[in-house]
Amino acid sequence: MKTYHTIALAMLAGFGLGTVAVQGLHAQAKPPVYQVVEIDILDQEAYSKDYIPKAQAAIKAAGGKFLAAGGKTTTIEGEPPKPRIVIQQWDSLEKVQAYRNSAAFKDLLPLRDKMAKFRSYVVEGVPQ
Repeated sequence: MKTYHTIALAMLAGFGLGTVAVQGLHAQAKPPVYQVVEIDILDQEAYSKDYIPKAQAAIKAAGGKFLAAGGKTTTIEGEPPKPRIVIQQWDSLEKVQAYRNSAAFKDLLPLRDKMAKFRSYVVEGVPQ
C-alpha cells in the first residue's frame, strides 16, 4: 500500500510541476503585433496588377501574415477610414521595422508612392 501512495504522490507532484512550467512558458511568450494600413489608391488597375503581388510576396517572405486585405469596411463610429484597409499580423514590432528597413520594401517605395497614399500604424496584441 505504501508503494501506491508513493507513486500517486509522485504523479501529483509531476503534474503540478508540469502545470507550473507550462504557465511560465505561456507568460514568457510575447503577443503578436498588428499593422493596420489605410490606403487611398490613385491608380486602381496599376495598383492591383503591379504593386499588390510584389508587396504581398515581400511581406509574407519577411514573416507577415495577412488577416484582412481590401474587404468591405463599415464605419461604426467616427471618421471613416481610407477606401482600402489591410491588417497584418507580425511576431513583433522589431519584425515590422526590419521589413520596412529591408531592400525589398525600399525597392517597392517608388512604385507604391506613384499608385497610392498610405497611413500605417502598429498595435500591440494582448497576451492570451
